[in-house]
Amino acid sequence: MRLILLGAPGAGKGTQAEILSRELGIPTISTGNILRAAMKAGTEVGLKAKSYVDSGKLVPDDVIIGIIRERLAEPDCKNGYILDGVPRTIPQAQTMEDMGIDIDCALSIEIGDDTIIDRMSGRRTCKNCSQTFHIVNNPPKVEGVCDACGGELTIRKDDAPETVKARLDTYHRETEPLKAFYAERGKLKTVENQPTISATTAEIKKAPVSYTHLTLPTNSLV
Repeated sequence: MRLILLGAPGAGKGTQAEILSRELGIPTISTGNILRAAMKAGTEVGLKAKSYVDSGKLVPDDVIIGIIRERLAEPDCKNGYILDGVPRTIPQAQTMEDMGIDIDCALSIEIGDDTIIDRMSGRRTCKNCSQTFHIVNNPPKVEGVCDACGGELTIRKDDAPETVKARLDTYHRETEPLKAFYAERGKLKTVENQPTISATTAEIKKAPVSYTHLTLPTNSLV
């Protein structure tokens, strides 16, 4: 199965992607994690991306598509994948189609801006492995310590309220139109955000053409 997760920053796409990845046995391709790794390493592309992320803007298409194209060519994507964080614009989506990168479903998690701002103020991210937690909805077993690797949990700069508001403005202007793009292709499914992670997952499984009813393809996009 080839799935794209849509939704505003802080909608819970990354968390749901991890759950779906376990259920389906296919990798989650998160541009956020890839870009953060590059920024932490201080690579040329990482520093370029950092200047955009810090100001709440989207990373340019040439950077994103280059990263994704390389990742989808790896062997673990041959039976499918979950894209989290890409495409972010209609030109990106069109470029992916032109490259032969097809999907089975675009799943959009619907959530209000005020809820997102409240939610992201409580988000914590591991400095070592980028695992994310929330002090209310998904707390670590030990406060300030990553369950996965024992690393220190911190508040990312792009989770600060002023940056979140800028990111939401960008989302509504540049990314939200993707819902219409995939609706025109008959591939859009929407799910209302729920108070808990498990409840949102349950709603995803109720979607008219949910991942539980799709068969993994025998070959992939490329």
